[in-house]
Amino acid sequence: MAKHGKKYLAALAKVDRTKTYPVEEAIALAKEVNFVKFDPTVEVSFRLNVDPRHADQQIRGAMVLPHGTGRTQTVLVITQGPKEKEALDAGADFVGGKEILDKIKGGWFEFDIIVATPDMMGELGKLGKLLGPKGLMPNPKTGTVTVDVTKAINEIKKGKVVYRVDKEGNINVMIGKLSFTEEQLRENFKAIYDVILRARPAAVKGFYMKNVVLSTTMSPGIRITVD
Repeated sequence: MAKHGKKYLAALAKVDRTKTYPVEEAIALAKEVNFVKFDPTVEVSFRLNVDPRHADQQIRGAMVLPHGTGRTQTVLVITQGPKEKEALDAGADFVGGKEILDKIKGGWFEFDIIVATPDMMGELGKLGKLLGPKGLMPNPKTGTVTVDVTKAINEIKKGKVVYRVDKEGNINVMIGKLSFTEEQLRENFKAIYDVILRARPAAVKGFYMKNVVLSTTMSPGIRITVD
């Protein structure tokens, strides 16, 4: 078991692991127990009663949070022809076609997210073994395979988050930075919570959300009361 420092243990002592907190209290507590000098990321983890082995229970999508994420994402657009200028005008950090794909093959990964036009997916698909495990492969369900590259870039720059259930039935989503106001974090939380709640598969019986936990970088998790 990993050993934790005195500051972490002091923070842990303030969190009652046997109870759940209303989201407002959880956010206030997260701010109270923070002990790091930098501005940590705030994440929410949903443990769902789903079986991702079934296609109808694979929850996946993307949304723009009301107050963004507080993080600037580096956007790479894979396209060709007139769309290259459109992508640059829209604020893409890197734009290109086959020459960029060759750079990725060589180990270049100086970007956070890829947007691709449909005509490039044949070539991009050849890099599936490189991009897939890193969660970088564009997907129409998350709006990253599209002809409307301007819209895709704008949404990403405004604070778009991608959510996807993993093989254990968990979804982890960034909802901002701890420097956000409590109201901003609460509204971002409610936005993603409502989206995942509405995505409940028809096949799920009984409880859908088993556990919801709020945490910040290096802080203990705080369980949130589920309605």
